[in-house]
Amino acid sequence: MLFNSWQFLLFLPITFFVYFIFPKKARHFFLLIASYVFYAFWNFKLIFLILFTTLIAYFGALLIKKVSKQSVKRLIMILSVVLCLSVLVFFKYFNFIASSINDIINCFKENKTDFVALIIILPVGISFYTFQTLSYVIDVYYNKIEVEENFFYFALYVSFFPQLVAGPIERPQNLLRQLKNQEGINKDNLVIGCRYILTGYVKKILIADMFGVFVNAIFNDIYSANGLLVLIGSLMFSIQILGDFAGYSDIAIGVAKLFNIDLMKNFNQPYRATSIKDFWRRWHISLSSWFKDYLYIPLGGSHCSRFRWAINILIVFTVSGLWHGASLTFILWGLVHGIYQIIGKLTLNLRDKFWSKLKVKESIVKVLRIIFTYLLVCFAWIMFRSNSLSEMAHAYKLLFTSWRMDSSYFETIKNVLNISYINIIFIVLGLFIIQFIDKIAQGTITNSFVRRASYVVLSWLVIFAFIYLSSNNVDSSFIYFQF
Repeated sequence: MLFNSWQFLLFLPITFFVYFIFPKKARHFFLLIASYVFYAFWNFKLIFLILFTTLIAYFGALLIKKVSKQSVKRLIMILSVVLCLSVLVFFKYFNFIASSINDIINCFKENKTDFVALIIILPVGISFYTFQTLSYVIDVYYNKIEVEENFFYFALYVSFFPQLVAGPIERPQNLLRQLKNQEGINKDNLVIGCRYILTGYVKKILIADMFGVFVNAIFNDIYSANGLLVLIGSLMFSIQILGDFAGYSDIAIGVAKLFNIDLMKNFNQPYRATSIKDFWRRWHISLSSWFKDYLYIPLGGSHCSRFRWAINILIVFTVSGLWHGASLTFILWGLVHGIYQIIGKLTLNLRDKFWSKLKVKESIVKVLRIIFTYLLVCFAWIMFRSNSLSEMAHAYKLLFTSWRMDSSYFETIKNVLNISYINIIFIVLGLFIIQFIDKIAQGTITNSFVRRASYVVLSWLVIFAFIYLSSNNVDSSFIYFQF
């Protein structure tokens, strides 16, 4: 069920009112059923998959608690992690792994064999809820949390519908405790939740989907593009994906707030980062912190030789790329971000000396670092957005070679974009609104008239944008649903 669908607009108020009508002791059970209904809108058969993963983690943790021998505890933890990951690997990576093996074998054979792919449906949100179950089992093993013996509370932790399909990836320490909170309707939380939901829809529908019209026109017809179009596409995609994913996160935070649940903040103005390392402190914070705690630090983190640290960084970011999708483009995207970080750390002192010798003001240096970091991120976004490795290579070729501007050059831009004046108006509005939209969510606009007027204007703009996009059959599914 998409957040930006009429089904969800019916589902949410019904779930909200029935939840608070239910007896306190049964509310978590109702919310669990509602979460499964929410998930079943994509494919009801996949409920059994999320239930299977939930059962593995639940009973694995119980066994870890009951067993006294440390070696047996470790074995149970490893088996639980492997089983949960096996489900993820099969549904998300089986065809990718099999085709890669087939390609390697064909390199040494005269008679080539064609890889026959299995028809496997990628379960929505499988990467997100799998990581939540992994963190639970691992934290129980290391005695960071107590075992949750109530199966329904634990199942709700895995499947809580606001953040089920695209995060934030919540830790059991935060979410499990809150799910046991039996407070009634909280008016302050209602106001905060509605603010976040509104800003989420603004980011998704008014900004991301409008920018996406142009981005899709460019990258879905990359062989008709030129260098300027690739540059425009990468810059616009940077806004689209931020609006899309941050919009989802805001809606998730807002919806959870209606039920008196606080989800973690997933974005913190990532395009104001002064380095790639800083960018990953601000972008998809729940995933970045997950990889830091469960992969980077166990590998040795930065408490090792510089060479080993570099290897750790490359492993983490390559896995991060693979987490996003079973494609070489995603793997390269992650690998490039790892290389960015390594070069950034190795050259930090040299760059600091350079700026100090030039006696450039610190504020100017900060602005230059923000701009340079943003351009590096946009350069890598081309890999992320490209439909295939060959299209990615062609996009970069155009970016560096296709800049001979003449009348036909701009005619190509016009034909590829197929510019609509309504689209342009919404794009301009989006660029203006994105400057202050977070202030709406956080309620930091002090003038009551301006604040209320903003709610009304933004609501109508979202409605108009939604009608426009729907009438033009624009795909408005969330980008991170595929992960």
